[in-house]
Formats: sequence, C-alpha cells, structure tokens
Amino acid sequence: MESQRGDGGSVDLDGTSLETLAPEPLLTRDYEVRPALVYERLRQQHGPVAPVDLLGVPAWLVLGYRESLQVLQDDEGWPKGLENWRARTEGRVPPDWPLGPSLEVNHILIQGGPGYRPLRTAWDVALKPFQDPRHPQAKRLKAAVTAYADELITLVGQGGATGVADLSAQFSRPLPLMVASHLLGFPGSQGDDALMDMWRVLDAGPDAEAALERLLATLAELAALKLEKPGDDFPSYLLAAHPDLSLDQLARELFMLLGMTSDHVGILISNTVVEVISGEGSVRASLSAGMVRESMNRVVMRKPPLVNFVPRFAARDTPLGNYTIRAGDPVWVSPGAAHADPLFADHVASGTTISTRAHLSWGAGPRQCPARELASAVAAAGVGRLFERFDYLDLALPADQLPWRSSPFMRGLRSLPVRYELASVPPPRPWADTPAPGVAEEVLPDPAARQRSSLWRYLTGLIRGGR
Repeated sequence: MESQRGDGGSVDLDGTSLETLAPEPLLTRDYEVRPALVYERLRQQHGPVAPVDLLGVPAWLVLGYRESLQVLQDDEGWPKGLENWRARTEGRVPPDWPLGPSLEVNHILIQGGPGYRPLRTAWDVALKPFQDPRHPQAKRLKAAVTAYADELITLVGQGGATGVADLSAQFSRPLPLMVASHLLGFPGSQGDDALMDMWRVLDAGPDAEAALERLLATLAELAALKLEKPGDDFPSYLLAAHPDLSLDQLARELFMLLGMTSDHVGILISNTVVEVISGEGSVRASLSAGMVRESMNRVVMRKPPLVNFVPRFAARDTPLGNYTIRAGDPVWVSPGAAHADPLFADHVASGTTISTRAHLSWGAGPRQCPARELASAVAAAGVGRLFERFDYLDLALPADQLPWRSSPFMRGLRSLPVRYELASVPPPRPWADTPAPGVAEEVLPDPAARQRSSLWRYLTGLIRGGR
C-alpha cells in the first residue's frame, strides 16, 4: 500500500517502521533560531506527519492541523500514559534521556488509564473558584495579579522614570512565580527556588534531574502542610475534591500547576508585549480597544508558548498523514507547526481585529488543558496592567534580534530589552472604587519578607546593576 508524500513522492505504509526511518534530529541550532523553517522543511519532506529524533529517541511529530485534531480529539485511539510506549516498555529509551525527568512525573497532563477521569474531575472542582469570575477567590486572584504587577513595575521605576529594562527578567518571569505562590499557598518566599527549579526541568538541561528531585521534595513538604492545615488555596481544594490522593500524587499535581502558571504564562506575557509593540496594526488596535484577551489570542496563533505537547501513543496500527503509526509509537502534536499548516493558515484572516478561536494552544478534545482559563486570566491581567503603567514602551533591539530559548516543549524569549517611560501618576487599581468582599485586602507580603526573598534580591540586583 502506498501514499503520497508532501513533495509528491510515495511512502510504503505497510513496510515502514519508525525505527528504520533514521529520523533527523529536531532539537538543533536551526530549530532554536527558526523553528518555523524546520517545521516547513519536515512538512515538505514527509507531509503532515514526520519522523524525528528527540535527543536520541525516535518519535512522530504531527505537523498538520487536521491530523493534530484527529489525535487530540480521539483519546481512545491516541491515549496518554507512558505505559503505552512500546520502546520504553522494551527498555529502548535511555535511562539518562534528558526529557525523561519531566515526562516521568505522572501528573494530569501525562497520566492515562482509569485514574485520569476522577483526577480531572477533581482538578475542575479545585480550579473553579479561581477560574469563575463570580467567585471571591477569582476576584482576589485578579487583585493579587494586579498588585504583584504594580510591585514589579514600581521596582523597575527605581532605576529611573525612563530607561531600559529587561521585561522578561523583571516582569514576565517573576510575575507568574508570585501568582503561583499565591495559588499554591507557599509560606513566605519558599516558592522562589521551586519555580527556578521548574524552569530547569522544562528547559531539559543537564541539571534537570537534580532540579526535579529538589522540586518534588519541596512540593511534597507543601502537600503535607496543606493536609495538616488546609487553606484557601489550590492544594487544599484539590485534596478536598480527591481525598484519596497521596502526598506524592498531590506533589505531582502541584508540579503541573506550577509549570502552567509560571513558564507558560511568563512566555505568553512576553510574546504579547512583543506583538503589541512590533506587530501589525490590528494587534495594537485590539489592545487600544481594551481587548487584551483578543491580542493574546492572536499571539498564541503566531507564537504559542507550548510548541510541542507531551506525547500520546498509538493504541493500534493507525494511518496518520503519509505513514502508518505502529501501536505503541510516541506521537508529539506540535501546535506551533499546526498553526502554520497552509491548509489551516491560508483560511485565517490576517487583517481583522477579531481573530480565530480555532488555535490549538491549549489542546483540543476531552483533554484540553484544565487551567487554560486561569493561565489566560493571569496573563491578561499582567499585560493589561503593564500597558496601563507605562506611557511608552519600545523594543531596545530589532524584533528579529531578540534572543529566543527553545526547549522540547516551550519557546520563549531569553530576555526582552525595552526602552520605557513610566506614567507620571499610576492609574488606580481596578477594584479601588467598587471593592468586592475580601478583594481589597492586602495581598503583598511585608517588606521584611520581601528582603528575605531570593527572587527580590535578584530583581533588586538587576536595578542596581543597570545604574
């Protein structure tokens, strides 16, 4: 049986296995600099599904939008769960594989099998107070995001009312850290080191395994604290919704939320700032009309923070694209590539203020990200406050010279240098005139706690070093 490749050639569907295709490495220097060109080259060579090498392990990369939907919407045919990975079961995945540490943590985004459904139900229950804008917890969260943003922007202003700042290091990355500490109920500044270890894990560097061990130990301590003394926070709500969770299992779920509300949100904030400053007129028009969410929606179409999802596995031999995917083969859906698929992108209007909602940045189907509304709300509040507090923002480097960092999962800026001018009079916070019950309460730690924070010492050092 034969099928047509993207370049017009044919592929033997019945006689080709992933292991015999000698796939080319995906995570190269070319991929770090211009992943879109790598995706397009693979599309031309193989069509909508391509064999790739992920740091020594072969896998299928789904490049096509239609094929991505086919996988994401069929949880039975393309299940998650590393127990479904044939090569891993057969001992053919190296024990020191750099991506292993992040994939071995069996949290809600990785897990398959019968345990997933009750866990997902508990997640939905635990997140609802923070994601439903009618709940006091959601209002307090938005107030906290705005207060944290103001605190960071005020710290930038200590370097001068006008000047140059790195908005990635001084705003986009620390803001979600502070929000994550709020959500997880971290005591004091304990969340600082946890998030820094989360970044090391997501970047899949040589210290990823050690960072993961430290992070899970910290989260297990937090889980034990919440079991003993429940609070008004996500871990306590999750335990209440799923009392059978062990401390180890709860720590894994906190690991997932910490990653989603930190690196993902930070990248989304930075990418939105870049698009608003340097993007086409319709992006700026969206923001000037108060449509921060619309601007973010356009951004995740162009530059999704999560460029490759965690793997799924073929439940049985299944044709996909121009190949047959063998049972147990790993399949990585790439929203970054799917959004650029001509069969999809050519039908997306580029000159309108309102953009399509058909992007895959949060997944699709029954396993769409449970924290998508939370992450979007945090990013929107942060971006909105940023542009309220600055009268002027411009890139300090040409957009095509901004330094990017790529991991197998995420793609974000290493730094975001900007020239700025602060507003002479800060605008009032959104809840100042009509406070909701409990919203206007103090959300910032006392100054002494800030001074003890490793994050705050680092940020203060950036200000002093820039003078």
